Amino acid sequence: MPEHDLKTVLITGASGGFGLEFAKKLELLGYSLILHGRDMARLQMTMGALKHPERHCIIQADLNAKHGLISLLDAIKEEKLTGLINNAGFGIWGGFEQTGIVPQIDVIKTDLKAPIALAHALLPELIKNNGFIINVSSLAGEYPLPYMSTYAAAKAGLTYWSEALRTELDGKVRIVTLAPGPSPTGFRIISGMPNSKGSFFRTPIPVIIDACLNTLHNGGGYCIPGWRHKLLYAMQKVIPRCIGLRIMAKQMRS
Repeated sequence: MPEHDLKTVLITGASGGFGLEFAKKLELLGYSLILHGRDMARLQMTMGALKHPERHCIIQADLNAKHGLISLLDAIKEEKLTGLINNAGFGIWGGFEQTGIVPQIDVIKTDLKAPIALAHALLPELIKNNGFIINVSSLAGEYPLPYMSTYAAAKAGLTYWSEALRTELDGKVRIVTLAPGPSPTGFRIISGMPNSKGSFFRTPIPVIIDACLNTLHNGGGYCIPGWRHKLLYAMQKVIPRCIGLRIMAKQMRS
């Protein structure tokens, strides 16, 4: 387990992408880390990328499995957590009627159910330690997304829950709702998405995580990182939905 003289943060989905970058940045800020993921080999790669691996630990658990969430909570029950980063998540690309229901429900479990369950279980400790929660949502939660409808629904739920929780717990726990757009995390490959023209909006991972941690430093809030993602968000708000949905459908099919 992490060294107990350091503040400890649990990062779910720490096997790459945002999780890896969060780990690197938080280690530099002096935190010890609990790195969670499903893939032990990739978690070990994250650990290998850190300067002080002796300060941190790895917990392998599948948040979709029947006892996955329970096993994760049981493994950290003695930890004095300062932070929770709900980063684990994935999407399934394809037409809803052509995609099996099991992976669709798994998206809801990982992207929405698990963050809510983890936050509820860990809130007493986080409040006691004047801690924080970072919920990694998406701009997909701001707009219906044809061919990834369940993913967008899960992220919409995560955003609304996170923002409501941030208001309820103001002054008790700092909460950041991180809502990035496209980024080079490998998400497209994992989800099966085509390499569409949305590449213009892609923003480097370090820019996204720096913006998130800056928002946290300033007390929490809703964070859209980088000018490209801010532009995409503005377009979502000003383009009529009937037109925007046709554009999105074309982009997602290509």
